[in-house]
Amino acid sequence: MSLLSKTSNPAFSNYFWNDDHDSSAKMSVRGILLKTLFTLFIISTIVVLIWKLHSNGTNIKWYGTGGMLAAIIISIVLSVRQNWAHFLVPLYAIAKGFFLGGFTAFVQDKFPTMPYQAIGVTLVTFFVILFLYQTRIIVVTKKVRSVIITVCASIFLVYIISWILGFFGIKSFIWGTSWLAIGFNVFAATFAALSFLLDFDFIERYKNRAPKYKEWMATYGLLVTIVWLYVEILRLMRKLAIKF
Repeated sequence: MSLLSKTSNPAFSNYFWNDDHDSSAKMSVRGILLKTLFTLFIISTIVVLIWKLHSNGTNIKWYGTGGMLAAIIISIVLSVRQNWAHFLVPLYAIAKGFFLGGFTAFVQDKFPTMPYQAIGVTLVTFFVILFLYQTRIIVVTKKVRSVIITVCASIFLVYIISWILGFFGIKSFIWGTSWLAIGFNVFAATFAALSFLLDFDFIERYKNRAPKYKEWMATYGLLVTIVWLYVEILRLMRKLAIKF
């Protein structure tokens, strides 16, 4: 069980994945897949609705910000109330839908097809990483876990510091279109993709063992990674389009 604490994804911590022998129904890959598809449908539906509001002239400035803040609050609550996951995870999907709706509408104004391209790249990346994992071309060893976790934690720390600096009128290099900013985006997108390896690894280790209700926590973990990868890809594509 000590391996469970070594992940950058909070949904795959030891607290979430401890065995519960009182539960007869166990976590299954099929259950995780259905719940993931359900929450992705929620996100997609809200994104489309936000796009329609934006195209009709509605000011959606605070939709994205509100969704981001709501997602952070829900994640904090979820970290201490995992037994509420069956309704907190769908709420998280709703919040992310508002965030992505506002963010992608902003990008879509100048680059109408770019969000669809980013979705395509995200899906392809997901299946490529899944293939590499299933075929054991990439083996998730202790060292691999440590590297991915350390780098992902460092990336999130840079984002947090940059966000705080923004309140003082200091613009971080990561928000610009310089080669350094583009390089950081490539780096972040790469490790967002690699973090799928941790998700797949823990799901494989605890399928048919963890209690059934923890499928929602596995779903939450996958959503965090999918949304992060999509945002990084869309930001990177936008920077490249502006640059060239």
